[in-house]
Amino acid sequence: MSTLPATAGVPVLNPTKLQISAIPAFSDNYVWLLQGEGSDCAVVDPGEAAPVQRALESRQLQLRHILLTHHHADHAGGIPALLERWDAQVHGPDDARLGDWCRPCREGDRVALPELGLEFGVLDIPAHTRSHIAFHGAGMLFCGDTLFSIGCGRLFEGSPADMQAALDKLAALQPQTQVYCGHEYTQNNCRFALQVEPDNRALQAKAARVDAQRAAGQCTLPGLLAEELAANPFMRSREPAVVAAARKRDPAALPGATTLGVIRAWKDQS
Repeated sequence: MSTLPATAGVPVLNPTKLQISAIPAFSDNYVWLLQGEGSDCAVVDPGEAAPVQRALESRQLQLRHILLTHHHADHAGGIPALLERWDAQVHGPDDARLGDWCRPCREGDRVALPELGLEFGVLDIPAHTRSHIAFHGAGMLFCGDTLFSIGCGRLFEGSPADMQAALDKLAALQPQTQVYCGHEYTQNNCRFALQVEPDNRALQAKAARVDAQRAAGQCTLPGLLAEELAANPFMRSREPAVVAAARKRDPAALPGATTLGVIRAWKDQS
């Protein structure tokens, strides 16, 4: 569990200490639980209802809001069951594949969680899915399956250019932003990233820390956006070393989206 002061970012409605904890789901998903000083709470991407219900009931919490980044079942599948138990507002993408329980959000919208004293901005970051969104504010970023710690999501409904644009948008946030993504992929992502940039010292240090965390059974998230900028090859697709690695697989690779596409395909095959 991490305790964060609600600070810079989208304006905070009622500054307070916020507890954020990871609820494990399935084999490697995380549902993020946001809890204020009282019993009200919110969750992000509850793909599985049962572990969320157990966590909320054991802590005697009332679910007021659900933030949803994209339509995939391992992120959205638990919502109907949670709504049978709690009268929560669901804020998610504008996507007909979701139920009528979802309040659509688009870039430029603000999502208020008044019970927690928070307000998040919404960013459109299509690539993993065409309607994927992110929530950012108070020094936090909930980015689903677009940006992972030392990785990025598969391109199920978008192109390398879409992913490049999405990651560029996230890269423009404050470097000290804490990145809360949807899966515990960090160790495997580091192993792949070291194939791309074996001499990257920031990546080497990150990989060592992650190995120690996983050996101790610890969650590796959240990470800092600054770490991603220094060590994540998908956010470094214009860096000479990353471009050079891509060109070993495709001599036509150019800095930016084509390099990102080459290394994404490389990772898909690894």
